[in-house]
Amino acid sequence: SWQHSQAHSLLLHHRYLQESSSEWLLGEVLDECLISENGLRYKLDLGQKQNSGLFLDMRYGRPWVQAQARDQRVLNLFAYTCGFSVAAIAGGAAHVVNLDMARAALSRGRDNHRLNQHDLSSLGHELFKSWGKVKKCGPYDLVIIDPPTFQKGSFALSKDYQRILRQLPELLTPQGTVLACVNDPDVGPEFLIDSMAREAPSLIFSERLENPPEFPDISTASGLKALVFRQQPGADADA
Repeated sequence: SWQHSQAHSLLLHHRYLQESSSEWLLGEVLDECLISENGLRYKLDLGQKQNSGLFLDMRYGRPWVQAQARDQRVLNLFAYTCGFSVAAIAGGAAHVVNLDMARAALSRGRDNHRLNQHDLSSLGHELFKSWGKVKKCGPYDLVIIDPPTFQKGSFALSKDYQRILRQLPELLTPQGTVLACVNDPDVGPEFLIDSMAREAPSLIFSERLENPPEFPDISTASGLKALVFRQQPGADADA
């Protein structure tokens, strides 16, 4: 498979280990790498950190955002290195706001935007202390929520996701859309569907994005969940 891909190096990343170590099996050892995905460029960190800088299992999510983004105001929560916002601006978004508490990740996100000749707005804040700043830049036509399962001291999926969903009616336009994601194998799609129905009932489940074939799972409930919710026609987003 490696030979067929025409890749020049092979890096094995031991994500199952606590230290998340990496080892180069073949080819040249690289600290950074520029890649192209759907005509957009991103910079990756290789062998140094737990994550490379772009989540490859979200390969179908970024072009989906790009296709939705024309003339839209977009809020990218837990933006990390801004993969979604790169896609949104490439799709013609009117305005994009990235929010992440990790300033180093946002700095790499700015690098990614510069690689694609983009301008953007970034807020380096802890989300739950920044709702005022986030709402001031709204309302938004598209809100993207792609949090970590757990981030010590700032986010725990089981209790904090609902706190975000509760804010959506004040963040969205009346025709707004939400892309809500979970990548915990122990949490199925019903978690998002049930939580949205309870916390933001004006938003109804529309579709689940497919996952790339390179990331098979033992069940559909275990894989990445990227679910689309849309405001009901005539619903009052501020109700």
